[in-house]
Amino acid sequence: MGTISPRVGFAGLELLTAPGRVMTPRRTTEELVERSLARLGAKPARVVDVGSGSGAIAVSLALRAPEAEIWAVDVSPEAVELTRANAALHGVADRVRVVRGDLLEAIPGELDLVVANLPYLPARSHAEGRYADLRAEPVAAVFAPGDGLGPYRRLARASEERLAEEGALLLQYRGEVFEASRWQLAGLLSELEGAAVSVSAAGRRARAA
Repeated sequence: MGTISPRVGFAGLELLTAPGRVMTPRRTTEELVERSLARLGAKPARVVDVGSGSGAIAVSLALRAPEAEIWAVDVSPEAVELTRANAALHGVADRVRVVRGDLLEAIPGELDLVVANLPYLPARSHAEGRYADLRAEPVAAVFAPGDGLGPYRRLARASEERLAEEGALLLQYRGEVFEASRWQLAGLLSELEGAAVSVSAAGRRARAA
């Protein structure tokens, strides 16, 4: 991957980063960690961090939920390498199983919790040169085809098939955390689509002003 560079603070940890190659974790994602921990409690569980990036979520959960079996998955080989480096840095390399793959395809067995912060901005936004603050980030980590919700829809469908009866899916979308048990996944998608429509309408008004 080349040089793994400067460290960034996240949820009380210092994490290695790879600017321009792997998305740098944001403080807004700390809420996703906290909500996941609230779901987990102290009980054993099988957890997957989908789209692990730097490994910020997976490493944080491994440190604070010692009874949980943590998996981290990403399609990017650079993200997989960085997640492994951060797991090793914080002494949880034996507890964070890092694999390369698409969504849940590379993860075996039934799952208790699926956590994800996925690409979410419409690809046309990148083509239009919007979101200047994200231009230094890898395009594939931020932008997705269509309305940007494709990865979330696919993950919700996959989670419905893989979650345990009492399992849950937690997602971050535009800085907000969306949470649903397996039987609530259809409603979760409706919430996300409503949020996407609201943001799109606000953007159109702003550009027209």
